Amino acid sequence: MDNMSYNSSSMLLLERLNIPPTSVYLVFFLGMLIYGIIVFCNSIVLFTIALQKHLYQPMYLLLFNLPINDLIGATAFLPQLMKEILLDSRSISYPACVTQAFFVHLYAVGSLLIPTAMAYDRYVAICFPLRYSSIMTNTHLMKIIALLWVVNFILIAVLLSLVVRLPRCRLLISNIYCDNPSLVALVCSDTSINNIYGLFLTAVVQALALGSILYTYMQILYTCLRNKHSDARSKAVQTCTPHLVSFITLEMTSFYRILSYRFEKTPSYISKVVGVLIVTFPPTLNPIIYGLKIKEIRTRIPLIFRRKVAHI
Repeated sequence: MDNMSYNSSSMLLLERLNIPPTSVYLVFFLGMLIYGIIVFCNSIVLFTIALQKHLYQPMYLLLFNLPINDLIGATAFLPQLMKEILLDSRSISYPACVTQAFFVHLYAVGSLLIPTAMAYDRYVAICFPLRYSSIMTNTHLMKIIALLWVVNFILIAVLLSLVVRLPRCRLLISNIYCDNPSLVALVCSDTSINNIYGLFLTAVVQALALGSILYTYMQILYTCLRNKHSDARSKAVQTCTPHLVSFITLEMTSFYRILSYRFEKTPSYISKVVGVLIVTFPPTLNPIIYGLKIKEIRTRIPLIFRRKVAHI
């Protein structure tokens, strides 16, 4: 089989989840429930920011991109997985697999770039409050948002362009969903460029995100400790804590996932669980964290429901 080359219309086989037949409908129900919670909670944050003009501020407009990104990741993964579970089908076309991989990686990189932009906003707001309005202008904000999405799109487009150009001699995806390492594993020619670019992309994005967030929050902590007003300190902590909790959660799962690709002795069932958590746990947790921890959003969510009920 290794000497055979498959065309773009070949069907691929995803790795099995090994769900007992008696538990198929239960797992399907739980999966759809999780997806419904993700869509509902993230949509609430989106609508709250979109419908409340008081929230048209840099912090919330940057936050607006996070639920969009989370919905991209969850939608790229969960509907396909639920179909496989319900129909007991592991097959997926190569174009569909590449598309899924594109959006999964778009979500993964976005999950690092968006919190980095949000950390920069909090850094300017807390460390340079008098200059905040002159620095975070609407023009500057739109440039930041456009830049993070354009850079994200280009990085992932290049990543997958490098793999789709190569001939394939395998059909089995060594994962329960499609991603770049799984697609590279299908290739029967030299993948040195793919591996170098993949490592470069991971290292640069991780270094940029970690370096920027560590620096900005160290500066924020230093500024808060110097501030004699307890109200200012508590507000800074209130707005920064959700960012850190969300970022640390993603980093812990992502770090294990990266290591699992480099070490073949990693138990496959643990890799599957972590792979699922990366694209389901942050999208579920993020809107809850931001909705409960940030007062401006928490107090306006009930207003949205009251307004909808009033129009019924």
